[in-house]
Amino acid sequence: MPATFFLIFFLFMVASQSTWFPNYPHYPHLFSAQERFRNRGDRLSKPLIGDSGRIYACSEDMLLAFENNGSIAWFLPLGFECNVSKAPVHGGRGKIYLIAENRVLRINIMKIGTSEPAVQVLFDPGPGQRGDEIVGIAVSTLCSSVIINVKNRGLFAYLMRGQLLWSVGPVIDQYGYRQGCWKNVSDCYFASAPVIDQCEASVYISNTEGELYSLSIRSPQFKWIQDLSSFDKLYTITPGNNGILYVTVPVKSLILALDVSSGNVLWQTSIGQLSSAESSPVVDSYGWVTIGSLDGFLYSFSPTGTLKKFPKAAVLDSVIQFSIFLDCSGYAVYFCQTEMEEKVIHINDQFSHVSAMKPKSSIFTLIVPSTGKIYWSESNHGPFLSSLSQSDLQNFVVDEGMLLAFVTASKIGNQLSCRSKALKLASSCSQGTRKRQSVYTGNRSSIFLFLLLESIILVVLAVVVRFCCVFWRKKKLQDQDLGRFLEKRRSLQLKKKAFDRTITELEHKATEEAVATEETKEELGKLVRERQGIKRKLSTTYSLGRDERVSNPKSVLPLYTGRPSYSFQRAKKGSVTIFYTLSNTSSEGSSGEREYVSDSEVEEEHVVKGKGKAAIEDECSSNDEQLGRKYQRSPLKPASSSKGYTESLFVEQESGEENFQDEGKGVKTVPSSSRSIWLKRRTFSSLN
Repeated sequence: MPATFFLIFFLFMVASQSTWFPNYPHYPHLFSAQERFRNRGDRLSKPLIGDSGRIYACSEDMLLAFENNGSIAWFLPLGFECNVSKAPVHGGRGKIYLIAENRVLRINIMKIGTSEPAVQVLFDPGPGQRGDEIVGIAVSTLCSSVIINVKNRGLFAYLMRGQLLWSVGPVIDQYGYRQGCWKNVSDCYFASAPVIDQCEASVYISNTEGELYSLSIRSPQFKWIQDLSSFDKLYTITPGNNGILYVTVPVKSLILALDVSSGNVLWQTSIGQLSSAESSPVVDSYGWVTIGSLDGFLYSFSPTGTLKKFPKAAVLDSVIQFSIFLDCSGYAVYFCQTEMEEKVIHINDQFSHVSAMKPKSSIFTLIVPSTGKIYWSESNHGPFLSSLSQSDLQNFVVDEGMLLAFVTASKIGNQLSCRSKALKLASSCSQGTRKRQSVYTGNRSSIFLFLLLESIILVVLAVVVRFCCVFWRKKKLQDQDLGRFLEKRRSLQLKKKAFDRTITELEHKATEEAVATEETKEELGKLVRERQGIKRKLSTTYSLGRDERVSNPKSVLPLYTGRPSYSFQRAKKGSVTIFYTLSNTSSEGSSGEREYVSDSEVEEEHVVKGKGKAAIEDECSSNDEQLGRKYQRSPLKPASSSKGYTESLFVEQESGEENFQDEGKGVKTVPSSSRSIWLKRRTFSSLN
């Protein structure tokens, strides 16, 4: 039983050790990591803080995983010497990407200790391309993509499984003209490490001429290019994941905030001197961007550019020379402030340089930039940092930046609840969404006026479209010129206005004279009838251009309604009476009967009533000009249902001769001695 228990325990230890120290055929040589790295003094690369609280860094050809207390959890040989100036990149689901000898390696932590290889080469420049330097890489876990910038070759996008999506250089011909490297094409290439805005799924990168590019992760087409060379050609890019992109210009100590959709500068502000050209800020979940300066202050800006400086008191001989880290909650940051024995600031033209010598001590602090609240602060002689100096880190060359990473991973003094990367990203992205929507919730009165103006424009357009649809459907407008039709309609409107003015003047004249004369009444009646004819033309199908003549026009006389005669009277001269005598002849015939009516049997009327009244008014208006008479109507005979009628005209005159025009027969002259004459007119068929 004891032998069996010992065997099980031994196998468990072997299995567990093979997990921490994989891919080694000779296990006894790797039993102690402390012995392997003892007193070597290797330099560690920039650190990566994992979700589990471990810290990943590479040294020589090894990838090491440290616990947050400084002890080595495991190490993995890479087969290539890693680039210590580049930090490993988290790839999600237990994957880490790093640069080693101008290759991009993918490390699958879950395969460590298994039969499958844990290290794979994702990108290899190939034979003859060994000298091409990999400037930087970026990973999008949401899009499962890896973006690689190779100097002098361009930008490459790979899927995590190794398939090439696209590649693009700094110059492309798009939309018919050249984009990128406008000032210098020959020596222009992508110079910065690519960065990814996870909310926008966009890639940002700069070239050697100071131009900033925006691309989609899924497409090699440029969204926009912003020329920032007026500030400097060398700068760092930090995505805010909140609709804002931050650009840090170390030489001029500037921070620019750019709109991610257009690349326009939203605001810019000055900060203190920066320690290196690679200095970059961090953005917390509140949207505040924070960076440390060599003047000893921590600069923090709100999304709108509001500045806060920490600490409040003046710092004479302190510097912040290492990048700051965001804590696990996403709301607070850790930074290290180093006290120096001497610090000298040199000012040269528009630039200033800081020289600091002999560091004395360092203070590590946890602070919430949006409120300024400090949760924790400890010097490098404190209990935690002293314990780190006794761990496996003593076998490597470390600085305050590496120690700050261990402080962040250990969550020292952090009273805030930790959140996952997904929750922090969702909180940050929501700020960008609200910001884009805030455009529509500004000045409500302006928005209301804009909507009102838009509604008026839509109504006017609808009326215009309706006008065009109605008028252009008409045959008149399809066959004739629209300009001629409009001119015709305009002339009718002008005539109507002239008649209105003349009739008004005559009415005033009749009112002033108290008793209107026959001439005034005659002229007034004539004008009224002509105005009514114009109104009819404007209000009926005539106004739509349908005024063409039909092939068989109907009679212009009214229907026979039981009033068998009409009389016409000329002022102060005599009268003309029209009789309708029943006849069975058609409208083509010319027969009729003659009757005589004296003057005493005729009564004067001013308007002829019945069907077809408007048509008779036009005909009568022309007849009045020829005969100079008014119409009178005399009801003498009852209505008839015959198919036709003949028209007879009798004229009575006092004296003199009178000329009458009979249609188709010329002019007849009647002697003055004749008291009564008969003038035969024409015969019309009934409309019934």
